[in-house]
Amino acid sequence: MEPEESPSSKSILIIEDDTELCALMKAFLVPHGFRIESAHDGGRGLVLALGGEFNLIILDVMLPVLNGFELLRQIRKRSAIPVIMLTARTAQSDRIAGLNSGADDYLPKPFGPEELLARIRAVLRRSGNPEFVQHQVQVLQAGGMKLNLQTREVWNNGRPVEVTSIEFDILELLVRAVGRVVSRDELAAVLYQRRATPFERSIDVHISHLRKKLEMRENPRILTIRGVGYLLPPVSGGGE
Repeated sequence: MEPEESPSSKSILIIEDDTELCALMKAFLVPHGFRIESAHDGGRGLVLALGGEFNLIILDVMLPVLNGFELLRQIRKRSAIPVIMLTARTAQSDRIAGLNSGADDYLPKPFGPEELLARIRAVLRRSGNPEFVQHQVQVLQAGGMKLNLQTREVWNNGRPVEVTSIEFDILELLVRAVGRVVSRDELAAVLYQRRATPFERSIDVHISHLRKKLEMRENPRILTIRGVGYLLPPVSGGGE
């Protein structure tokens, strides 16, 4: 296929930790009239996605710092930019998770460059200027906690809990990742769009405030995994 001239150059952000694949995609897409920028971890990708003027994002799922599903959820809170998920995870459940998180298309690896180009053009045509509609689930529940994503209200065992905006964002991450350790870098990427610094205490302070609001001392809800991050157990109970 011969490269086509575009009447106005479109800008694409590629968030992919495989630098060689990024270079190959760039080499193929630039002659077709696209401007390409890339990021190789989820934290940097989120910064660029929220701060840049891109027409489309190509997003891998398996990324350092912040995985593609969570990165996409953060983007969708603020932007309707078209997103194509590009990943080696081909299970139907993964495709459904990507689409439910707000992806416009889902292309499994390995893929042909011509197919990628066709998908990009199709998504850009469809995107046009649609009204952004929030498709994600509006209520999350785990371990006796319920979060309303629309009103940003929190209930703990049926009791309403007053939380700050940043405390709600932390809880949302932990509830979505219930049973999995959420690293400090992952939290910092979502909250501050950067990596955590070794001497930073702000995340610890917010976690401490949440614990006081959510749990009795003998029944901690949020566990600290020393040197790694924080964990919301699938079933409440236990200690640090």
